Amino acid sequence: MKAVVDDKIPYIRGQIEQLVGEVVYLAGSAISKDDVKDADVLIVRTRTQCDRQLLEGSRVGLVVTATIGYDHLDTGYLDSAGIRWTNCPGCNASSVCQYVHNSLLATGYLQPGLTVGVVGVGHVGTLVADDLERCGMRVLRCDPPKGEPATLDEIARQADIITFHTPLTRDGEHPTWHLADDGFFHSLQRKPLVINSSRGAVVDNDAWLRALDGGLVADAVVDTWEGEPALNQELLSKAVIATPHIAGYSADGKANATRMSLQAVCEFIGKPFTLDIQPPGLPDGFSYGEETEGPLRLYDPRVDTAQLKANPGTFEYFRGHYPLRRER
Repeated sequence: MKAVVDDKIPYIRGQIEQLVGEVVYLAGSAISKDDVKDADVLIVRTRTQCDRQLLEGSRVGLVVTATIGYDHLDTGYLDSAGIRWTNCPGCNASSVCQYVHNSLLATGYLQPGLTVGVVGVGHVGTLVADDLERCGMRVLRCDPPKGEPATLDEIARQADIITFHTPLTRDGEHPTWHLADDGFFHSLQRKPLVINSSRGAVVDNDAWLRALDGGLVADAVVDTWEGEPALNQELLSKAVIATPHIAGYSADGKANATRMSLQAVCEFIGKPFTLDIQPPGLPDGFSYGEETEGPLRLYDPRVDTAQLKANPGTFEYFRGHYPLRRER
């Protein structure tokens, strides 16, 4: 069997080779129809559009995205073509939770008594909500498909912080494309900090910039961007935290995603999963430090922010060459 694999998926080299006979590693954005025509398995990240144009006429039987989100997969086509597909739900949930927690800590917003609106309460949103409640914050959970009680209107009226953790959808009863638009921003009552670490287009970036300029929001924490790797340069310059879609990029989350991806391959080919995939350890002599600053010693989003603001053109390079970051 043959597998085509995004060459930026970590900890997979030397592991998948134990499962299939031939493995080809390619840049995700460059994977073409010719590359996959004789492949049985395709393992990607968000930069590969897996649709009819890519896969029709190939022998691909399984598509795995080593990510939580899967809006880059044309699941309707994959289902109709009989191609199995899977994502990695929850793989980097604790990593994104670390990102939100540390962004609030670094910017002075991690304060007991503040009200946080968590929009989207799946794997990630649940961890974020639970973590912030443990920190003494009041949390409003908004997720209509899951029956969570808070509404966007309530969050707009009451929240000091709003953080988005939804998938990107355009159809259905609760579409999330531009969920935060001009109308939403004009409904805000408390001039909140707004965070987006879900998908870029969940928040209308132009409307977000207008809200910042108009004093409707106090600050912006932006990890996911509309049109990335192209960025809204004004939003980049004004965001208090601005990072290149790396909220889920802890080594722990990456190892989870690779492990889940290879488990899916094992199920597809009928082999037991026996691989041991672990992230590298922290450097010798690492000191966690004081309780209040310890989390920032593990990961300080201000460092990523400074690098991206100084070199916006390195967005994709930074994602592909992200340094070691541990959650614990």
